[in-house]
Amino acid sequence: MVKTPESVLKKQATQAKIAEQAKQACYEAKQKKRQNKKDAIAAAEKYAAEYKAADEASVANRRQAKAQGGFY
Repeated sequence: MVKTPESVLKKQATQAKIAEQAKQACYEAKQKKRQNKKDAIAAAEKYAAEYKAADEASVANRRQAKAQGGFY
């Protein structure tokens, strides 16, 4: 039976630690990207609702002004 040198064992342990850190960083980056995507979609929906409300208000104002014989 051949004994593994201490330097090889240390290197293996260090590489395993680095691999675990990289795996964790990848997971965290994926979660952050997922959350950023959700936030962007929510913001887009909010702005779309604001624009729709503004357009509807503009149409309502034009109709009201026309009904009263004025202009908008």
